[in-house]
Order: sequence, then C-alpha cells, then structure tokens
Amino acid sequence: MTIKLDGQVAIVTGAGQGLGRCHALALAERGAKVVVNDLADATGASPHADAVVNEIREAGGDAMSHGANVANFEQVEDMVKQTMERWGRIDILINNAGILRDKTFLKMPLDDFRLVIEVHLMGTANCTKAVWEIMREQNYGRIVFTTSSSGLYGNFGQSNYGAAKMAMVGLMNTLHLEGAKNDIRVNCLAPTAGTAMTEGLMPEPVFKLLSPEAVSPGVVFLSSPDAPSRAVLAAGGGSFAVYKGFETVGVNLQPDISAEGVSAAWNKINDQAGMLEFQAGFEQTGKFAKQGAEKLGLDMSS
Repeated sequence: MTIKLDGQVAIVTGAGQGLGRCHALALAERGAKVVVNDLADATGASPHADAVVNEIREAGGDAMSHGANVANFEQVEDMVKQTMERWGRIDILINNAGILRDKTFLKMPLDDFRLVIEVHLMGTANCTKAVWEIMREQNYGRIVFTTSSSGLYGNFGQSNYGAAKMAMVGLMNTLHLEGAKNDIRVNCLAPTAGTAMTEGLMPEPVFKLLSPEAVSPGVVFLSSPDAPSRAVLAAGGGSFAVYKGFETVGVNLQPDISAEGVSAAWNKINDQAGMLEFQAGFEQTGKFAKQGAEKLGLDMSS
C-alpha cells in the first residue's frame, strides 16, 4: 500500500543537511507540508534550511524554514506557533537535530557532556512538549526520536552522546503509554549514515554505501497512519532491523537474600531462556512479587 501524507504537516529538526534534509525531502515527496528547522546563524538566517525549502518548493511541495535552537524552549514555541498560524495543525515531528563533542569520559569537560544532553535530550523534549497538546487535541500524532547504536550498545569516546541517545528510548517508552489514547504514536530511529557528523569516522566506501537517503524510508513509515508505536527501528545502507530490550526470568533468593546468594546464582540469573519483553515498568514489579510469593508460599490473591 502506498504511503501518502497529503494534507499533513511535519516538523523536521536539524533538517538543513544530512539525515534531516533527506527526511524533510522524503516527507514532502509523500505530500506533507514541511517545516525545515536548522539552527540560525549570527544574523538570524538559516541558509541551509532555506535551501531545503527551495528544493521542496521546486519539486511542487510546500515548506517553510525556521531557525530555532531546539535547546531553547521559547524558540521552539515560536516555531510551533508559526507552523500553526500557517497550516493550523501539526501531525508529524521528527526530532533529528544533534551535535557531537567526542572525548573519552576521563578527558571530557562536563560542559561538553551537558551541552550534548541539552541539544539531544532536552531539544527532543522541548519540541515534543511544544506539539504534544496540539496532537492530543487532534487525536493524532506521529513522533520520531533519534536514538543511536552508541546509546543502545555503547561507543568508545561517546559517553555524552550515548547517554543522551539511550534517554530517547526511555522517553519513548513512557510517551507511548501516555499518548496511546489519543493515537499519538512515538518511535525511535537508530540510523547509521555517512553525514557531516560521521565523515572521517569510517572508510570512504562504507561512507558512500551508508547514504542518508537509504535511512529516510524508515522515517516515512514511522510517520505514516499505519506506523507502530514504541518501536526502535535501526536503519542503514538499505537494511532495517528492530532493537528489542529483554529481561531474563531471573531467580528469587527468599528467604536468605545476600550478595553471596546473588553471586552463587549469577549464571541462572543471567540465563536468557524464557526472556520477557515488558510493555511497562510495573510488569517487572509484578514478576518479582509473584516470584517472591511463590518462593515463600504466600497467597497474593487478596
């Protein structure tokens, strides 16, 4: 089935170049009106964003640019206000804006750690907060956070970036639950692409293979009416996969709970057989309570 976004309005942050540019162009190609966000320069202009807007318009689409710094909530609110004044709704938010400040944790100034958290985590929270009530009143919304394998698995020299990117998954998990009744679907994209942020970090043939254009079809899918919710879609070089978080069944040590008991049972605690994928945090609480009750012979029915 062809995915169409006619009449829908999308905001794409960090869309002046790289992945964001490709996301904006791909959404516009499907019929969406697009707000192309890219950080304004000292003069207040956003030349990269304006260039993408021109590309969209030349292809017959509709777009506007905005230079909001996503880490500044007032600027984000202005972007949302201008979008609503122009088109009257916001259906899609792609949180793509980001920066790198790579260093080993030993050598990393805390200011660099804080800055990356502000742009990635708080920038995503700012933009999502600014559109949340609009989407709730519409009873419709599609939101994409940008996570990373650096957060999901770790990457040397990227403690700040990895922490911010794993936070996207935690934010998604809760907003998926809070937005469900209003058909607000929240997902994460974990892209691998050759962009200005990753240039020089990989061999040239790999850099070319991992084009940002190969990732954006995943964003179109996550922005569509039939999108899932609470999925982490990994994408790169034309490959797509889903990251899952599982928890082992575990062991209850009642009635003799001790560090030595944990040590002795470690292999069984770590056994992956029968692992569970929880849908909400209280399910883990329920599992532990049930295990403890069974071990102690307690009746928890009342």
